[in-house]
Amino acid sequence: MSTIRSSRHIPAALRAPRALGAAALAVTLALLIATGPGCTTNKIPSTQAGTVGTAAPAFALPDLEGKTVRTSDLKGKVVLLNFWATWCPPCKDEIPDFVRLQSKYRDKGLAIVGLSLDHGGAQDVRPFADEYDVNYTMLIANAETAEAYGGIQAVPTTFVLDRDGIIVKRILGRLSAEAFEEAIRPLLEGAPGQAS
Repeated sequence: MSTIRSSRHIPAALRAPRALGAAALAVTLALLIATGPGCTTNKIPSTQAGTVGTAAPAFALPDLEGKTVRTSDLKGKVVLLNFWATWCPPCKDEIPDFVRLQSKYRDKGLAIVGLSLDHGGAQDVRPFADEYDVNYTMLIANAETAEAYGGIQAVPTTFVLDRDGIIVKRILGRLSAEAFEEAIRPLLEGAPGQAS
């Protein structure tokens, strides 16, 4: 996969970061991941892909040890599926909240899954996961995964899935731990196939 190597390929706004706030810089960098060299796909996502009320698109992705994790492995669990990157400040801010939520609700059926869009893969993500004491599944995603979920244009983007694998919420940007807890609690109380 190619990366941006010279300043002529970097948008002027990124060469002068003082002109942008941290949030705008993060969004611009996320767009480079989604549309930059080596990260585009020829597939046009379905207008239904990644929308609330639809089944979560299937994936089979490597974790930090290289073991393949599939969406089918998450069957029967309430899932927070978080697209993120190690260079994204709002993503970093969410990690401690996700660690606490996973600890608190793991036994009730919560599965948090981080889908890293870092170009360096596990080599970039492993030190980060160790530093933040991540206690949930971290997977290495790719442009195809992002497109399958409707095209991830900015990180963090989080999908809340019910126990049947249906997307019940799509969250763009950072959300507080309390708001995530509010979204998952009713789903954790319901059984698969049962309205919450």
